[in-house]
Amino acid sequence: MEGWERLIHLFVTVFMAFLPLYLVNPAITDVTVAAVCGGEDECSLSIYLTGFQLAITGVGSALMMPMIGNLSDAYGRKNLLTIPLILQIIPIVMLALSRTTNFFYAYYATKILTDMIVDGGVLCISFSYLADNVGEGNRVGAFAALSGVMSMANVCGTLAAGLLSISLIFKVASVLAILAAIYMRVFLKDPDREKDDLQPLILSSEGDDTSKKTDFIHQIPSPKVVFHLLKSSNIVALAASVCFFNSVGEAGAGSFLLYYLKARFQFNKDQFSLIFLIINVGATITNVILMPILGPVIGEQTILCFGIFTGFLSMLLESIAWAPWVPYLASSLGMFFTISSSCIRSIVSKQVGSNEQGIAQGSLLAMTSISSIISPLIYSPISAWFLSDKPPFDFPGFCMLCVGFSYVIALILSLVIKFKPFISKETRHQALC
Repeated sequence: MEGWERLIHLFVTVFMAFLPLYLVNPAITDVTVAAVCGGEDECSLSIYLTGFQLAITGVGSALMMPMIGNLSDAYGRKNLLTIPLILQIIPIVMLALSRTTNFFYAYYATKILTDMIVDGGVLCISFSYLADNVGEGNRVGAFAALSGVMSMANVCGTLAAGLLSISLIFKVASVLAILAAIYMRVFLKDPDREKDDLQPLILSSEGDDTSKKTDFIHQIPSPKVVFHLLKSSNIVALAASVCFFNSVGEAGAGSFLLYYLKARFQFNKDQFSLIFLIINVGATITNVILMPILGPVIGEQTILCFGIFTGFLSMLLESIAWAPWVPYLASSLGMFFTISSSCIRSIVSKQVGSNEQGIAQGSLLAMTSISSIISPLIYSPISAWFLSDKPPFDFPGFCMLCVGFSYVIALILSLVIKFKPFISKETRHQALC
């Protein structure tokens, strides 16, 4: 398929970039507790530090992603991708050297600063690179395949973490992070972005001054510019709204599902690991194998609606789970509800020109970051209330049902999108003639 052969090195780069992150994730909790809890098995300080890190990182990512995307539009995808790949090496190497309290706090401060760029930067630039290289007809399948590569990295990292000691985990992760940056610089080629017929959605108030293309300050978009982009058309505005509510649901499920299952069925890390493997193995199969085949045939809007509906169905099953096997059944739907984000990105990528792919994808990631901040504020009190000893009524899974309502809102909005089916360049040319 057109453009796909150029994506091999991108897929390898993304896999190698995310593998060390997923490799260290299972060990971070133990390292944090050992460093700050003075030998105890748990303490509130470790929870507060984690929550503070997630909140600050989310705010920073929301501010940084449109800027990184816009800079990649101006200075090239490869140049900007180098920055997050190098930054992610630094905190991992710190814990590979030592995991004492002083090293941990140095890691903690560095991790907060670097994750503002690393967390979404690799994704933002990779999505933009993909849109530059793949034609519109195959783009939804390509976005899904890239998501499948990340799920594959999650599976491999989780399995590898169970086989390695904590000290070896960080050493191996450091080597993998360094190799990812080297591989990208050696093999990935910047795409030749051709001009298209789409009218730019972001116009400078001072006119089209090409000399400003190299002006770094001019490439930093203001919130007003991002807002103008997201409301530039009904399709983009609706897709951004769907992205927000879908991400609120995903963030809510990711934050509170494990606590709910532990309180409801006394699940432990072994059951949690199995649930994660079910979700990610299914997502890998769907995104890597099925979506590239079915995506161009069925179309983004149909797949988007189906994916969001399965997200709601999964939360509904979790909320009324009557036996320990029900959460596994609900998790198996992860092979479908993980495809929603790929469809949204594909829809938006077709509404902007080649020189605005970066800021468009960055703006969507900013919406995702904002939702990850808002979701705990909404669902934390509800979850704590209904899992407490004195809930307002006997429904432990009510929080999961509330998470499902976010998917319902996203589903309603996705049904409103009037997205035109893909028309090949040859058909479009014949129509014009």
